[in-house]
Amino acid sequence: MAWALLGVAGVLEIVFAFAMKSSEGFTRLVPALFTVAAGLSSVVLLSLSLRTLPMGTGYAVWTGIGAAGTAIVGMVVLGDSAAPMRLLCIALILAGVIGLKLVTTS
Repeated sequence: MAWALLGVAGVLEIVFAFAMKSSEGFTRLVPALFTVAAGLSSVVLLSLSLRTLPMGTGYAVWTGIGAAGTAIVGMVVLGDSAAPMRLLCIALILAGVIGLKLVTTS
């Protein structure tokens, strides 16, 4: 259950970043509200998952999902660069997230 909560928290971290970009510096109300809601929800779910998971693992996975996912959304939705080295770096982040999942016994 903790891993599922952590996964949802990571996805909400991606929503948080995208909504923040869409809020244009918190000048647009609806995206700004999504930013706050997604950010708070993400942190709450992270904290719930940390009841069971080791802190370092949980936080690293949460930030990894958020960082890699946000970069991918930026490429797919916002037209950010999809240069081969960027893709390699994202793959390395995801490999680290998967590795942490595989070696954590909780």
